[in-house]
Amino acid sequence: MSDDSRIRIVIADDQELVRAGFTMVINSQPDMQVVGQASNGDEAIRLAEQLTPDIVLMDVRMPGMDGITATEHITRMATEGRPIRVIILTTFDLDEYVMAAIHAGASGFLLKDTEPETLLRSIRTVYQGNAIIAPTATKRLIEKMLEPDFHISGTAPAQPSGYTDPELESLTEREREVLVEIAHGLSNQEIADKLFISLPTVKTHVAHILQKINARDRVQAVVFAYENHLVQ
Repeated sequence: MSDDSRIRIVIADDQELVRAGFTMVINSQPDMQVVGQASNGDEAIRLAEQLTPDIVLMDVRMPGMDGITATEHITRMATEGRPIRVIILTTFDLDEYVMAAIHAGASGFLLKDTEPETLLRSIRTVYQGNAIIAPTATKRLIEKMLEPDFHISGTAPAQPSGYTDPELESLTEREREVLVEIAHGLSNQEIADKLFISLPTVKTHVAHILQKINARDRVQAVVFAYENHLVQ
């Protein structure tokens, strides 16, 4: 496989050993290549501008500019016609930093102790335009977002349980079922198997859901599901 066809990746983490470990795993794949490494958010932005990678693996807490602020800058590049996607890497199962990064435009997040196979599969998934969210974070995410006073800085507070979102009302019953399974962290194939429908049908439902609720990707759809108490 030529270099031009590889998934080009920048790793941003303040720990050199972490960067080296991820680089070794990624460069072992014929369809991937680490093209740059950054130790903070400022460096990540500069490399994103210079190299225009496909994916940035972004740590949350770094000296200088943090990963959330850097994610905002980099995803803004994507909206200006540069398809750079960010995957947040964190040692935390889920916290306000990760949630803020998702709202900043990240295409998902993974724990740093994720198995190499999961990391590689997730990179390919995001590269194809989808989004990922660490399955182990689902329970914590539900618990946090169901708290009455849950609120992410810079966003509107979650609606109370008695509130009916007009976008939610626009979904069909089947679309709601699919959205719930997305919130549970299931892949399209897993949703198809569970609901006894075809994979193309699931993909169609997902596309309709994203359009109806004005979500950029599956991660925003997950947040929408939690905010509207579809998952209890």
